[in-house]
Amino acid sequence: MIAPTLGALGAMAGLAINLPPPATGIATEIYELHTLVLWICAGIFVVVFVPMFYALWRHRKARGHVAAGFHGNTRLEVVWTVIPMLILVGMAWPATRVVLAMKNVGGSDLTIKVTGHQWKWEYEYLDDGPRFVSNLATPREQIDNGQPKSDHYLLEVDKPLVVPTGRKVRLVFTATDVIHSWWVPAIGVKQDAIPGFIREAWFQVDQAGVFRGQCAELCGVGHAFMPIVVEAVPPERFAAWKTEQATATAIAAAAGKEFSLAELKTRGEQVYTTNCAVCHQPTGVGIAGTFPPLDRSPVATGAKAAHLDRVFHGKPGTAMQAFGPQLSDLDIAAVITYERNSWHNQAGDQLQPAEVAALRK
Repeated sequence: MIAPTLGALGAMAGLAINLPPPATGIATEIYELHTLVLWICAGIFVVVFVPMFYALWRHRKARGHVAAGFHGNTRLEVVWTVIPMLILVGMAWPATRVVLAMKNVGGSDLTIKVTGHQWKWEYEYLDDGPRFVSNLATPREQIDNGQPKSDHYLLEVDKPLVVPTGRKVRLVFTATDVIHSWWVPAIGVKQDAIPGFIREAWFQVDQAGVFRGQCAELCGVGHAFMPIVVEAVPPERFAAWKTEQATATAIAAAAGKEFSLAELKTRGEQVYTTNCAVCHQPTGVGIAGTFPPLDRSPVATGAKAAHLDRVFHGKPGTAMQAFGPQLSDLDIAAVITYERNSWHNQAGDQLQPAEVAALRK
């Protein structure tokens, strides 16, 4: 226990004690507001608490001082009421200006819908752009302490949110299950994603770079595995990226290839590790009383059509969400094949992407 504790303390010692360097105009305003309020609080401490602590020490009973008896002072009471009021007004003015600026989503060049799921983020570019799910990319071996932690441990994803530099990006937030919170400190955005509601925020990055964040609302057992990565690229590179995404989607949709059992299991293991292992565990044993096991499960060893229906549509009233809108036909076919042919499950059959595509019609 001692070695891990010392290692954790060493890691904490390297953390910055201030907000991260701002990468957007709105983040800069938040940073400056934070600094202003911090100095005001420091001034209040010096003017109020330092004299008070000195008076308590200087006039303590141990030195022979006797408490004086007096009653009220109207002038003093007015002063110590008016001055704090003026201070609060002085703090509220710049704070209100920054909050209004944070909520001004008008004139945006790009709108992206952000949907929180347990435990991943889905991004949809509403101007005929791509739609994809962004998952944690930290290897399971690091999470299980089988390998050294990387520099971006639990802050790396398979598909980052890509945005153009010099463009105002509007984000609209919602969620499908519980409340999540999309938080990237460097770009100045922290917004709750609430089921059944639409919330808004915006940012504009002027310099290319990669910015990391995570879910900031306790949202379940996989809360620690919902990182956010925003990659800002020049407009011409962004246009090329959108073309690449559209091409890849068209190729995937047009492909009628049938995959072998080995190919599906290999891909299925990756999909399972990313999307299912948090709840059902890498060994398929689940979590007693919370998430049922898939090893020897009636669903994973029963009829293939029923298994597909459960993964595609989920199970209402439980934590089993519908993966049909989140995963591609190939990924759904692969993960089902993997579940049916792993651990003690030896169904010996396989599911092809075309069978999943037929369910979408």
